[in-house]
Amino acid sequence: MEKIWFAEYQKTGIPETVELPPENTSLVDIFERNFQKFGSRDAFIFMDKALTFNELEEASRKFAAYLQSLNLPKGSRVAVMMPNVLQYPIVALGVFRAGLVLVNVNPLYTARELEHQLNDSGAEVLVIIENFASVYQTILGKTPVKHVVIASVGDMLGTLKGTLVNFVLRKVRKQIPAWNVPGHVKFNSALNKVSPSHYKRPNLTLSDTAVLQYTGGTTGVSKGAELTHRNLVANMLQCDGIFQSKFGSGDSSKDDKMFCALPLYHIFAFMVCAMYGMYKGQANILIPNPRDLPAVIKELRKYQPTFFPAVNTLFNALVHNEEFKQLDHSKLKIAMGGGMAVLPSTAEAWKRITGVTIIEGYGLSETSPVATVNPPASSEFSGTIGIPLPLTDVAILDDDGHPVALGEQGEISIRGPQVMKGYWNRPDETAKVMTSDGFFRTGDIGVMNDRGYVKIVDRKKDMILVSGFNVYPSEIEEVIAKHPKVLEVAAIGVPDEKSGEVPKLFIVKKDPSLTTEEVLSFAKENLTGYKRPRYVEFMDELPKSNVGKILRKDLRKTN
Repeated sequence: MEKIWFAEYQKTGIPETVELPPENTSLVDIFERNFQKFGSRDAFIFMDKALTFNELEEASRKFAAYLQSLNLPKGSRVAVMMPNVLQYPIVALGVFRAGLVLVNVNPLYTARELEHQLNDSGAEVLVIIENFASVYQTILGKTPVKHVVIASVGDMLGTLKGTLVNFVLRKVRKQIPAWNVPGHVKFNSALNKVSPSHYKRPNLTLSDTAVLQYTGGTTGVSKGAELTHRNLVANMLQCDGIFQSKFGSGDSSKDDKMFCALPLYHIFAFMVCAMYGMYKGQANILIPNPRDLPAVIKELRKYQPTFFPAVNTLFNALVHNEEFKQLDHSKLKIAMGGGMAVLPSTAEAWKRITGVTIIEGYGLSETSPVATVNPPASSEFSGTIGIPLPLTDVAILDDDGHPVALGEQGEISIRGPQVMKGYWNRPDETAKVMTSDGFFRTGDIGVMNDRGYVKIVDRKKDMILVSGFNVYPSEIEEVIAKHPKVLEVAAIGVPDEKSGEVPKLFIVKKDPSLTTEEVLSFAKENLTGYKRPRYVEFMDELPKSNVGKILRKDLRKTN
């Protein structure tokens, strides 16, 4: 396929290719070099407490030594269930440096969801923030987990401030339910349990698995996208090629700051904020709750970031906030939208207020995640997902896997070094999404113009996109169908101004007394917040095909 987007590279200064390191390299090599290079620079900042690259090196080495003391085989999985706190990068790097595999877990998961992920991944270690320890407590003994490390939000904030923060969360805000996990180790104890001199650097290559990133993928059931060191290193270098027009081809300025309001357990923030930020030497300002706009604006005013990756939900909330409009945005170099479509009205307001164009990108957990992006030098919002990254091919394929004519619709398919190894222990599912010549079929329908820009026009599957998170109707339906008063249920996504989409249920009652409140309460007990339905409609019967399949497309037509 002719790479028509090369002309766009030449216009914007994006390199046509990037050079990957030798096979005997890993993320560990790259970050060990950067620890020395950036030393006293701030790597992460949380609640005004800075963690320098030197401190990150020391703490992650200590945690790696602790993990190695557990005598886990190389490649064992370590599940990490944390929001944006300083412990997250310490643990993530510690896992890599111990030669193990990181399993990112959404800290808002219900017990059912957590149990599935721990069992599917085979994780033997769980590192969890105490706010959610009560959830794990309910599934004790039902997973392969043998070692549990429990952290408190204030662990890394210093004795006085940390104690105060923990007291407020536990006693004043009552945000930490009572929990009891026998045999657990406290995070600070784990850091100091083994001398860092006992740490042994593992033999890793680019082909080794680094992360299991769980996703509904394109077929619904939650499964782990197996991302290798090559996948992640490649995407980090590809992002650097794209962003160098704003941050230079070498290290970033010591004044460059990343505003990390996206959750680090999500692949977008994991790569664009954590991995790329550490690679370039940028300080990550960690925001634990982006829905707390006064707190977000306070941090924006204080730190004046140069790089702001976010989803449309946050961009939209900010442009409608009077305080945000009054901030000094002069240091902002890049605003990047991903995870969900950026609305043109939001992009227009953002440009008017900040003077910076939101560049929209596109990717999936299966692509580490960035596959396409609009060039940062673009002065206008394009309404597209941009052009392929260096070393990346994008094809628009028909149902038989053949490329369609330029300008015609087909399934967006991606090939490049950032594409996953496959779904963890699911060769059948992997075969469904990979073509014989190495393209990953995304499930999104798009069209490419004669400049190589791709636009998403529809979704091939029934996936619902809530604030950048994939929500699959089949999972919601499976949960709600367990309610004793429900006979049949179908779920679809309906438009929502804040989240892009939210789930809506259509239910046929088994018991006439069933109410909307009962359904929503049942969903709250069994589904993470973003997966919960916002609307319920009762019907006498659901539309079905002649073989009895529920026709979601017919339900969508009525909304």
